[in-house]
Amino acid sequence: MIDEGRRKLGGALGVGIAVGVLPGITLGAETFDAFLSYGYAAVVLVLLNQVVFIGPSRRVPPLALLFFGALGFVEDALIWWLLSWLGPKISDLHVEGLGTVLLAALITRAATLLASQLTRGVETAEG
Repeated sequence: MIDEGRRKLGGALGVGIAVGVLPGITLGAETFDAFLSYGYAAVVLVLLNQVVFIGPSRRVPPLALLFFGALGFVEDALIWWLLSWLGPKISDLHVEGLGTVLLAALITRAATLLASQLTRGVETAEG
């Protein structure tokens, strides 16, 4: 899987973990409504992360990963803040409070960085 695919997978996984564990995020009462709300949140987050991507394209040292993580956390917090406003307008998604926004951003960025750092056992050198 190329790096862009890993980042998308990490973002979608991060949204799933955030909506699953944070009590301040509600998706909807019915199964279909909850799935649709998750889909909207994942699509918005993944698309905006593709437009303005802050993160490594390959494996990086821990200090650089921390730097990318901090910048990406700010980006994801702004996206979750947008979702807290936009969610009730397009679906049954509700994000309650700044603390929930920040925790969701932390979870999402951690999942995105983890997925972006996964590589196959042997990388081929170009040249």
